[in-house]
Amino acid sequence: MVTFFIALGLLLLGYLVYGRYVEKTFGIKEERTTPAYASQDGVDYVPMGTKRNSMIQLLNIAGVGPIFGPIMGALYGPVAFLWIVLGSIFAGAVHDYLTGMISLRNNGAHLPQLAEKFLGRSLRHVVNGFALLLLLLVGTVFVTSPANMINNLFDGNGSTLAIVTFGIFAYYILATLLPVDKIIGRIYPFFGALLLLSAVGIAVSLFTQGYQIPEMTLTNMHPDGLPLWPLIFFTISCGALSGFHATQSPIISRTTMKESNGRSIFYGMMIVEAVIAMIWAAAAMAIFEPGELLAMINAGTPALVVQEVATLMLGSIGGTLAILGVIVLPITSGDTAFRSARMIIADYLNIVQKKFTSRLWIALPLFVLSFILTKVDFRLLWQYFNWANQTTAVIALFVGATYLYIKGRNYWIALLPGTFMLYVVWFYILTAPIGFEMDGVLPYVLATIGTVTLFGLFFRHAKAMREQGLECDISSDQAA
Repeated sequence: MVTFFIALGLLLLGYLVYGRYVEKTFGIKEERTTPAYASQDGVDYVPMGTKRNSMIQLLNIAGVGPIFGPIMGALYGPVAFLWIVLGSIFAGAVHDYLTGMISLRNNGAHLPQLAEKFLGRSLRHVVNGFALLLLLLVGTVFVTSPANMINNLFDGNGSTLAIVTFGIFAYYILATLLPVDKIIGRIYPFFGALLLLSAVGIAVSLFTQGYQIPEMTLTNMHPDGLPLWPLIFFTISCGALSGFHATQSPIISRTTMKESNGRSIFYGMMIVEAVIAMIWAAAAMAIFEPGELLAMINAGTPALVVQEVATLMLGSIGGTLAILGVIVLPITSGDTAFRSARMIIADYLNIVQKKFTSRLWIALPLFVLSFILTKVDFRLLWQYFNWANQTTAVIALFVGATYLYIKGRNYWIALLPGTFMLYVVWFYILTAPIGFEMDGVLPYVLATIGTVTLFGLFFRHAKAMREQGLECDISSDQAA
């Protein structure tokens, strides 16, 4: 129990202290006109208040990641808490804040445009590919996982699952095409309340029912003996660091009214997501032995664990409400995943999105591809999602580091976590079954060479851009 409370305290301290330092390092300007006003179009650029934006941002970034990931991470034991806390404070929240604020300074630009501007023109095509792949995988996973949870909740069959899947796709189409304040802006506050109440309910039940949360140990408790390194950094992503967030923050950068709102919206909601991840990881560790937990995951994906935990701790009615709160997460990330993909394609092809038909012909092929991907095994999709996700996070952190370097500010807050995760993604793809399956010393050597090379190229590139006097921020006049 002590470890759990210390972890929660550190997350709060991280927001209050390190979050304020990151904000100061970035250098907000209250007098600056934000894209919500400078490019207001009634579709994607719409001014909305801080509380509304914060709740939308939380639901956008959360998905099933801070629940499914920590449940699978719980197989490793309490060491999972360490990555959730340190990862979210020093990597994930920094990643989200810098992505959101740099996008805000550049008229709501998405990551491919930012990568082109700060890392080089050729990277725009690479990052576009990565971002769209990531968003398609996210959107697909976030169709299948809530559909399965709803089907399990009502003891449905194959026909029920098909109907539920169709219904989720229909909602996603509407949320992708309609103005951001028509569906997303109106229903997300209610969904957010349900999500937070379910997490609080699980946390309270952990203590009132006398469950014992294991204390910190660095021992790997995984029943299959899977190594902590580097798998823990891919198993738990959305609860600590997730590149998917870099595709979501620009959505809210287009609706943010003042720059001072950024810390609570971008940094703060990542910390809230980490708290949710801590609660579900703790519940999984407290209720199940590692072997039992693994058997349940293999029997029905982490969705089965969610159902068992919620029902056991909150009863049939409370458990159903908690499960509904969990179901909300992937649905409210899946809709904005497709919306973000539509916006990225539109930006890439310079297609104005004010006309409904312009949005429609971009969005429909995305849904066709996603439907095809729903036929692929969930666990295989999740592996590819994990690697694409963390690779995108590395790109976003290097964009942030370059921005701060050019500005003459402390770029290490982004470069250090970015370099660490760069080594991790190199090593993973060299050793993983979905990669090159290397073993022994060779992957360590190759990952080191790759990381050191790109680390050196960063300084060379960033220095050249600073000497050229790159204008990091589009002025509000230009944006208008």
